[in-house]
Amino acid sequence: MYDYLVVGSGLYGAIFAHEAKAHGKSVLVVDKRSNIAGNIYTENIEGINVHKYGAHIFHTNNKKVWNYITKFAEFNRFTNSPVANYKGELYSLPFNMYTFNKMWGVVTPEEAAAKIEEQRKEITHEPQNLEEQAISLVGRDIYEKLIKGYTEKQWGRDCKDLPAFIIKRLPVRLTFDNNYFNALYQGIPIGGYTKMIANLLDGIEVRLNTDYLENKAELDALADKIVYTGPIDAYFGYELGTLEYRSVRFENELLDKPSFQGNAAVNYTDRETPWTRIIEHKWFEFGKDENGNDLPKTIISREYSSEWKPGDEPYYPVNDAKNGALYAEYKKLADAEPKVIFGGRLGEYKYYDMDQVIAAVLDRCDTELQ
Repeated sequence: MYDYLVVGSGLYGAIFAHEAKAHGKSVLVVDKRSNIAGNIYTENIEGINVHKYGAHIFHTNNKKVWNYITKFAEFNRFTNSPVANYKGELYSLPFNMYTFNKMWGVVTPEEAAAKIEEQRKEITHEPQNLEEQAISLVGRDIYEKLIKGYTEKQWGRDCKDLPAFIIKRLPVRLTFDNNYFNALYQGIPIGGYTKMIANLLDGIEVRLNTDYLENKAELDALADKIVYTGPIDAYFGYELGTLEYRSVRFENELLDKPSFQGNAAVNYTDRETPWTRIIEHKWFEFGKDENGNDLPKTIISREYSSEWKPGDEPYYPVNDAKNGALYAEYKKLADAEPKVIFGGRLGEYKYYDMDQVIAAVLDRCDTELQ
């Protein structure tokens, strides 16, 4: 008999399992995939750590979280500086002086601020949708070239049909700072995320290729308590209906050349290009292998955003009013399950950054593992 059965070996599950073991508890981890690490799984191909479920760039201002996670991996000094490609025109992200200079030819922060101010005046009322919200923040030129197409591809809906709150704030910098995340600590684990998760799970029994929901009764019988990090609606057999997600499909390509785009992330912001962005994985680790040698090949991933349907990989919760109300009903069912802890992005139907997942699970461990 185990003290805890942890369902899912992603960040939430792996940290809970590690902490439970450190508190003298017996733990079994099960995962339906054939690998550990959930959506932060990285696979080494041709010396490149490929982020198989999309780019994961660690960033946080939380010193406690940073001190915790760096016990399990050494992080490099990668700084996220994406590039936007609009029909062959390249712009810096986040919106900064490089962006404004390219867009309007302005040179000083004062000129840039005046241009944005002039364009923002188009919206004279409280913004009713995402389009109006974006124009009221950064003006029409930036909205049309750098926000509209990308956002519509990402959400599969017209910007006029998306709620304004999705972009309540857009980072606008009147400086030449290309650092996308304004975070004190930032980087990628050297050797990849899978290695980091393996360090967290060291000495813990893990059963892969094990679908918890298909074997629920026999697995539940093995432990006093369950930590469930899968989709909350799936746990309850979708009895109240299905929560909505956006999904992402990746097309990976190994290229026999040292560089494809010269940057880890390039967003394609026009509506016509079918993919939202291209990730070139080697630049997360500066194009070098573990011995510091230049890598002769490169691997790219084109990302396509799509509507989720059962069987697809769920990525982003659609946190609108309808789904929020449905989640609240599932949360009532979850609260009535004293033996089960629901955690993580799917278990709590919440868009979590990695540092927020770590903070949440450590808080839960503090109350659970006394």
